Amino acid sequence: MSTSTTPADDGAAPAPDLDSQATISAEIARLQAGYAGRRANHPPRDFAPYRSTRLRHPTHELVTLFPEEIERTSPAFGHVDVDPYENDLTIQHAGEPLGERITVTGRVSDGDGRPVRGQLLEIWQANAGGRYIHKRDQHPAPLDPNFTGVGRTLTGDDGSYRFTTIKPGPYPWKNHRNAWRPAHIHFSLFGTAFTQRLVTQMYFPGDPLFALDPIYQSITDGRARDRLIAAYDHDLTVPEFSLAFRWDIVLTGSTATWLEEEHDDE
Repeated sequence: MSTSTTPADDGAAPAPDLDSQATISAEIARLQAGYAGRRANHPPRDFAPYRSTRLRHPTHELVTLFPEEIERTSPAFGHVDVDPYENDLTIQHAGEPLGERITVTGRVSDGDGRPVRGQLLEIWQANAGGRYIHKRDQHPAPLDPNFTGVGRTLTGDDGSYRFTTIKPGPYPWKNHRNAWRPAHIHFSLFGTAFTQRLVTQMYFPGDPLFALDPIYQSITDGRARDRLIAAYDHDLTVPEFSLAFRWDIVLTGSTATWLEEEHDDE
């Protein structure tokens, strides 16, 4: 289960031209009301406004796998494999990438506030024009030869992490007519074994597309949605270099960061 630059929301079925944003927004509001109080921070597997869940959500009982058997054939991760420079996505090529340079930093902790040390974090994202380097991404935005859009790092003793990258652009997707995804960065977190991978997304404050995005709105608890939005941090902004955003990740407890739990029934 290695990280790629594939958009996590790719593969949506094309929507009829008659579908409008008003229709999608009405569906979202209706479903959010129906899921109120039902573990609403975990989206239902089949969330109708997010069309591709109809094609991809599980319809059969889960198959039990033994972790020991999986780990015998899965990649192994160790601190010796992570270069300190892999957290800077702006220096991976001969030239500098185009777009707004940003610093993304934060802390990974458990529900009691204790730091999670040595945590492997991977990120992947679109470029400043809103395009991934992937053959399935046919958005007619330009590719940037100096930006691959992937990086990784290990958390420090205090659970902290730091990335230097380019602010990704929004991009269209074929969920419904005139559908656009808010700018976001995908995060992947590994525990002490390959089977302990968690995936989530970080968004940027003030994005006008939040209210129109079925993926973001599938998290029907507003407080859980808010925890996916980074905060601008002027104290961490690097003068003459980059704006800074702080985003802390909480793995457990009532204030946990929403994670894409593929085995969650609701």
